[in-house]
Amino acid sequence: MCNHHDKKAFRSQDKELNELQGAIDRRKFLTKTSMGLGAMALGSLLGTERVFASPIENTNSLRTGLPHFTPRAKRIVYLFQSGGPSQFETFDYKPKLVDLFGTELPDTVRNGQRLTGMSADQTSLPIAPSIYNFKQYGESRQWVSELMPYTAEVVDDLCFIKSLYTEQINHDPAITFFQTGHQLPGRPSIGSWLSYGLGSENQNLPAFIVLVSKNGSGQPLYTRLWGNGFLPTEHQGVQFRSGKDPVLYLNNPENYDGEDRREMLDYLKKLNDIQYDVYGDPEIKARMSQYEMAYRMQSSVPELTDISGEPDHIYEMYGKDSRDPGTYAANCLLARKLLEKDVRFVQLYHQGWDQHSSLPNGIKNQCKNTDQATAALIKDLKQRGLLEDTLVIWGGEFGRTVYSQGELTTKNYGRDHHPRCFTVWMAGAGVKSGFSYGETDDFSYNITENPVHVHDFHATMLHLAGIDHERLTFKHQGRRYRLTDVHGHVVKDILA
Repeated sequence: MCNHHDKKAFRSQDKELNELQGAIDRRKFLTKTSMGLGAMALGSLLGTERVFASPIENTNSLRTGLPHFTPRAKRIVYLFQSGGPSQFETFDYKPKLVDLFGTELPDTVRNGQRLTGMSADQTSLPIAPSIYNFKQYGESRQWVSELMPYTAEVVDDLCFIKSLYTEQINHDPAITFFQTGHQLPGRPSIGSWLSYGLGSENQNLPAFIVLVSKNGSGQPLYTRLWGNGFLPTEHQGVQFRSGKDPVLYLNNPENYDGEDRREMLDYLKKLNDIQYDVYGDPEIKARMSQYEMAYRMQSSVPELTDISGEPDHIYEMYGKDSRDPGTYAANCLLARKLLEKDVRFVQLYHQGWDQHSSLPNGIKNQCKNTDQATAALIKDLKQRGLLEDTLVIWGGEFGRTVYSQGELTTKNYGRDHHPRCFTVWMAGAGVKSGFSYGETDDFSYNITENPVHVHDFHATMLHLAGIDHERLTFKHQGRRYRLTDVHGHVVKDILA
């Protein structure tokens, strides 16, 4: 609680702060700011707009010279399906498997590739065809499972990549690899790299926002998946939650108003300025930037996260769950609102795609919970003219095996993790529509044409955002790091 005496205390301490700041050794001050003074002198000779101005209309970008070229995607939304959706029951149609029901996976197909500990001790690896039907849809005649009727309506807007592969066979390293470009924790996430490189297009919202479907079950999600790693902390993802407080600790305490908060932040800034002048730690500036962003978000977030005012036909398009904040459908609708406000990267996580047993029923429920809203987001962005410069991505951390994990029957089976080939799709800015790239063998076990590594996937994503993945780097502990680590190339064949 802030009262009249507290405000008087704030004002009386201003004098003490000024005296403390003036007491900093003059020689130390000149030493620490010599480069800054030199830059100012250079600016006076060459013109400040040439020295200090960013080449893009974005004052928050920390990387001059970005974007490296004209971006096709001004914003990205990544619909991450955590757990590993089965390509057999969604988009990779394999009709020849029907005649091979229950037969052993040929050694020539497996070729000694490792299995997880969950199926490595099975005495049999029986082939399990999907029990669900496929049909061709749209002018592009793409094959889609009957479990995805709404996605089938938008296939002519989608670019399928059926030959993605990863080196990681277990969930934690695999999802960490997809989100950060490395299997071990500690690296910056995709959104953090984009925030660091390009900054925010909206001064009242973070560049990187995260949405997680509520009541999710399955493999756990960790905040480090949207963490900043070794990048400045202001670039970490900000999670928006359903409920009274969409962003934790954003609201003012009881009996505390906006004027109080502004006065407190101004006082705190003076303290931080003194600390920065003494120590020169860039994290001090990052902290100050986060405080100011939180202050601006106090007015922007409540209105933005309130989806109650959407017209009925929008709710009908996204599905009945869209009226329930925190569901996948409601988060897809909220993602559209964030994209309208030019949030650069929206990461949406949905758990539950890990069906080691009872897959037919489990994946049916997953598709029922996500299919309509996913397609609605595509349609909604398109009708608003946003799809042409928004990149939409759908996919998980790996695929599933052609053989059944556990008992196989005509109506029930499970599938283990399979990193060697699986399907994701992109839509919107800069990618071909109604297009399928890459091929797998008749068992969807090996790639037969156009393999796409995770680093290739990341390189292509950054390319669409106007970034050369080899040039967006950050020096940490003596080495320059990047999202794509030490390799990766842009998949030019999928670019429009």
